[in-house]
Amino acid sequence: MNLNLTEEQRFLKKTLSDFVDRELAPRAAVVDREESFPREGFRQLAGLGLLGLTVSKEHGGAEADLLSAAVVMEEIARGCASTALSWGAHAILCTHNLYVFSNESQRKRYLPSLCSGGKIGAFALTEPNAGSDATSLSTRAARAGKGYRLSGTKMFITNAPVADLFLVFARSGPESLSLFIVEKDFPGVSVGKPLEKLGMRGSPTAEVVLQEVPVPEENRLGEEGEGVEMMLRALDVERAVFSALPVGIAQAALDAAVSYARQRRQFGKPIGEFQLVQEMLARMATELAAARLLAYQAAAAADGGARATCEASYAKLFGAEMVNRVTQDAVQIFGGYGYIREFPVERYLRDARLISLGGGTSEIQKLIIAREILKSSEES
Repeated sequence: MNLNLTEEQRFLKKTLSDFVDRELAPRAAVVDREESFPREGFRQLAGLGLLGLTVSKEHGGAEADLLSAAVVMEEIARGCASTALSWGAHAILCTHNLYVFSNESQRKRYLPSLCSGGKIGAFALTEPNAGSDATSLSTRAARAGKGYRLSGTKMFITNAPVADLFLVFARSGPESLSLFIVEKDFPGVSVGKPLEKLGMRGSPTAEVVLQEVPVPEENRLGEEGEGVEMMLRALDVERAVFSALPVGIAQAALDAAVSYARQRRQFGKPIGEFQLVQEMLARMATELAAARLLAYQAAAAADGGARATCEASYAKLFGAEMVNRVTQDAVQIFGGYGYIREFPVERYLRDARLISLGGGTSEIQKLIIAREILKSSEES
């Protein structure tokens, strides 16, 4: 399904699909089982120019749009969801946002190494007591001479154990947030042990503690107090691009289920000839196609420069619910074999569970959608 992709985007999808089948997918089970960060995969993605996908060529990137990023996210996730999650945290949450919100001096200093893979980035927003309510952050940025001192704890930070720098949201005033570039080697930065997770186990996640971390003023992105608007824009982009992650997982699950249904024989014929199995496959394929349309639509809307809040939440909510249904059906089609690690569908099911939690829960997406349509109705 090419939808409205350009010729260049279709070529990107095909080229990346071949790479994923050849390099990422064969290693995915080992990455999951050993809970090992896919460094080789990251090195190869850097070689393909994908770690700075949306950054200008002048600063070491590929100068692609967010729809292309969604295409890349889908294909990587189809082969290895762990790699896709860490790629998104690096290339979109950190590198893309740094590019969008930074000045020229900051771009020259940080972007080339992020785009080349010389450094790995992370996005530090969530806190132990500030998850769905991201505006209630307690991390503080107190003025100290010509800079700041940051204190607080961030939680569930993807790539934290392997990251060289973090984009950190902190409260710079009673009612204001600001965004800072914090290097891992700054005094007072400490990263906890990788958390043991249900799924996407090769994408390391950990707590980040900031204890009176000195951050120079030149490491603040934008003006002091602009963090709320930056956060809202970053969340729109995150939800739009990351809504392609469940599409990739679901595509892998559907492909596996179709192949198994054609090969597995019961009562003298392939189980794919039984109508109840056909009904599951038809529903899986239909929901997957709809989720892909919503994801691509959201990414294209985010490319327009304006807020894409509703489109992003549509895509994230539907993608999260879709991938959980599709992976459950895939396990059901495999029967008992779907419950053991010899076959990949149990991994797809575990990986899928995160989608309705990270980046704003499904419940929060429903509240956002309702708020936006009520506001739109009032304005009209």
